[in-house]
Formats: sequence, C-alpha cells, structure tokens
Amino acid sequence: MPSSPNETTSPSLTPYAGMVRVRVGGLLVRGGAILLAAHRGLLPGNTVFWSPPGGGWAFGESLKSGLRREFREETGLAVRVGRQLHLHEFRRGELQALEVFFEVVAEDPTATPRLGHDPEHDANNQLLTELTWFTPRQLLALPLAQVHPVLRGLLSTDDVFVPQVLLDL
Repeated sequence: MPSSPNETTSPSLTPYAGMVRVRVGGLLVRGGAILLAAHRGLLPGNTVFWSPPGGGWAFGESLKSGLRREFREETGLAVRVGRQLHLHEFRRGELQALEVFFEVVAEDPTATPRLGHDPEHDANNQLLTELTWFTPRQLLALPLAQVHPVLRGLLSTDDVFVPQVLLDL
C-alpha cells in the first residue's frame, strides 16, 4: 500500500496516477472456477493482486468492445460480452478508477487462456504475471487484500452473477 495518499505503490503504475481511469473487466466462469489475472505493483513487495481480466476503456469504443479487446490482449480469448454485473470505485493514493464488470462467455468454450500482455507497458515491465482459474473456496483461502473486492466472500460461482455496486463513500 502507498505510504502516503499521494504516492503510488509501484513506479510501473505511474502512468495511471493523478487521473480518473474507467476500466472494464470480464467475469468468465468455467467448470466451477473463475478466470483471474495476477497483477503486480498494487500491493507491497511481490504480492500479487487477483482481478478479473480487463483494462482501460479507450475513447471511441463502447464498453463492450473495449472489454472484448482487453480480454483478447490479456487472455488470448475471444469473448461474447453479456450483462453488466458490478460497478466498483477504486481509490488508493494517486490511483483512482471506476470499474465496470460484465459477464463474459468464451466464443470457443474449449479454448485455453494464455497470458497476454499490456500494450501500455514494455515486455520487461508488464503488470500481468499469470492467469489462473480459482474456485470460490480457493479465493476464500487467500488474504482479502489479494482478491478484488467484487470477488470477496463468494461461496459459489453463482454469487458472481449477483449484481453489486461498491462505492467508496
């Protein structure tokens, strides 16, 4: 965590500091597990933060087309985007984002996700470190700080489809 409200956790997050970012994320469930991406830089040391694949919404694209692009960049999967499920306000130090999460279904349900890249960072400075399928039980075993707030406390993958709004009031 940042040591002061005006400090980002990692130098690799500096491009996102001091501005509001709109992010889109996709919740892909398969075989009782949820596909998550490990991100570095948000937590101290080498501790990873697990979040649904997704990223920044770009000017000129719809939220759903932005999510399709981000999902392909991060996982290599082509997805169909379904209903909007969650809205999350993120604020930590100089980082601030509004995150919109959607249900997604892989175009090819047998395709294996592969770790992609973030084109905003060079190959030696990627924020994404791995992709993993997590069951709700596995998520509950992780420290809360390592799990995205929209995924905390899940007892079943069905719970991910219950819409929620998490605002920092």
